Amino acid sequence: MKNILITGGAGFIGSNLSLALIDKGYKITILDNLSPQIHGENPIETSPLYKSIKDKVTFIKGTVTSRDDWEKALQNQHIIVHFAAETGTGQSMYCIEKYTEVNIQGTAIMLDILANSKHNVHKIVVASSRSIYGEGKYVHPELGEVYPKHRDENDMLSGDFEVKYDGFSDLELVATTEESKIHPSSVYGITKQNQEQMIMTVCPTISIAPVAFRYQNVYGPGQSLSNPYTGILSIFSTQIRNGNGIQIFEDGKETRDFVYISDVVDATILGIEKDSANGEVFNVGTGEAIDVLTVANTLIDSYKIDVPVTITGRFRLGDIRHNFADLTKINNLLDFKPKVFFKEGIKQFTKWVLKQEIQKDELSTSLEEMKRKGLLK
Repeated sequence: MKNILITGGAGFIGSNLSLALIDKGYKITILDNLSPQIHGENPIETSPLYKSIKDKVTFIKGTVTSRDDWEKALQNQHIIVHFAAETGTGQSMYCIEKYTEVNIQGTAIMLDILANSKHNVHKIVVASSRSIYGEGKYVHPELGEVYPKHRDENDMLSGDFEVKYDGFSDLELVATTEESKIHPSSVYGITKQNQEQMIMTVCPTISIAPVAFRYQNVYGPGQSLSNPYTGILSIFSTQIRNGNGIQIFEDGKETRDFVYISDVVDATILGIEKDSANGEVFNVGTGEAIDVLTVANTLIDSYKIDVPVTITGRFRLGDIRHNFADLTKINNLLDFKPKVFFKEGIKQFTKWVLKQEIQKDELSTSLEEMKRKGLLK
């Protein structure tokens, strides 16, 4: 039996992965600080995510920024799944020290311990992110493959939200491969890039197999419905159930690749168990680009709660326009194919949401915070 340490294992992805691995006979240790933004102010008593893994794992309440907590958690572990991170692109643009400390320094402490002490770890799986790509991949009829930079603020203020490349606008969006240009547009993306690169660079030198998964937008039953900083499906769901209108940024045509939690768990387990994953980075998504207006209308239809949808033309600096995953590599090397696509996934997600207590809609508070920081236009 292999012992697996999951940092951030009480979170949405981590708790689901923990339960799946327990069913497969693994012994799980979790290191998690039970962040109030995710778990609420009294997580031990009220967090559904924590309760789902309580008494089923060895739980260590601690932080990846503490060397002592790392040394305690690493004892007798064979595999590390490193999920612990501050998440959210918008919030990362003004909580810069916090994101850097947790995501980069936390990873550095782990690697420093492993490089300078005896241990039993032979594989590390790290949660990277589609955010490291920044804007997605495009094809121009004359220039070929291109990777646009950040969109111009003046263009967006005038209502022009599509990306351009050196003044050219006739670009065709295509799926992002693992070989695509890495040019993150947020501090969060930068920290995830650093996490991935540190692990992929250091681990081979200390006889540890590294695996990185660049997850797209993960959703499903169990995700936080009270966090107003990340998770568009949760944010919209909370607004709808409170009877509040949905305010759509830009023109509503911006797209994301939404990947269901069970598919993310399946892909991650393949990375843990298959030697063919060693030393590789993989996209994890569905390969489908779904626009935000479709998301809002689909949720309204699913909940059967009629609220107004307003396309505001407002935007957040640092947000990307489009990005969806090319899954060729993970299919070829790990034989992974997503099983749950958006239409079915939304049914399962909203069915679960309707069984949950309605959360307070805190989106306006988070937006005001971003506006004060100059990020919301």
